[in-house]
Amino acid sequence: MPHRIVFSDIDGTLLNVHRELSEHTISEIKRIKDTVPVVLISSRMPSAMIHLQDELNIRNQPIICYNGGLILVEGKPVHSTFIAPNIIASIDTFNSNQQFHMSLYHNDDWFVPEMDFWANREATNTKVSPVVKPTKHTIDDWENQQKGAHKIMCMGEEAHINDLFIYLKDTFDDALHLYRSKPTYIEIAHKNISKLTAIDFLLKTHFEIPISEAVAFGDNYNDIAMLKAVGTGVAVANAKPEVKDIADVVTLSGKEDGVANYIHKNIL
Repeated sequence: MPHRIVFSDIDGTLLNVHRELSEHTISEIKRIKDTVPVVLISSRMPSAMIHLQDELNIRNQPIICYNGGLILVEGKPVHSTFIAPNIIASIDTFNSNQQFHMSLYHNDDWFVPEMDFWANREATNTKVSPVVKPTKHTIDDWENQQKGAHKIMCMGEEAHINDLFIYLKDTFDDALHLYRSKPTYIEIAHKNISKLTAIDFLLKTHFEIPISEAVAFGDNYNDIAMLKAVGTGVAVANAKPEVKDIADVVTLSGKEDGVANYIHKNIL
């Protein structure tokens, strides 16, 4: 299949050991970008992705944020699906003893109740700083503005995150998608969105390219659907075993510039 468009996950896939773009990755994407669009697709918020777009000189392309919960074209939302404030309030009530950290995201806003260990670590990893604000105040504001969370990130000791996972599965299984990238993390998104739904949307409304002519790169469970659906699904070598099992191709690891290596060999 020809590769007419590239979709790439970021963390664990595109970044090197320093959680940065390598020179090889930058040069390969810059080499193809004028003939083959390169679209970043991540659970990150927009500002944690745009600086990477700038390094790659692909700021003119759309970005898919929050695992498909928010799609931006020319910096403007063209698709937005968020979690309602009443569900956020239920999670906050469950966390009345503050047993885990809860970050709330909407578009380019990131709210935390305090700058604890978890907030500081995320800020370091994404190069974005949150706004410190009581969770209840954020919920009240969003109710008044008819907004919600594009993503909720809960982080804490594994035992507390396990308890939360069970509660969410029992209470909101039909409304929420739960993604555990680590035993101490739960990323929470609306049930109706995924990286694949976002890819489908952009291919039909913006690019008019068949999905059979798309190549996508990923490493984790939330990449499986898109890797199975595109014409060529490429897993990096450090991907979860289940991801490599369904991929069409396994390239080098993210730390070894696996995406750039594949592009160099297969997109002329």
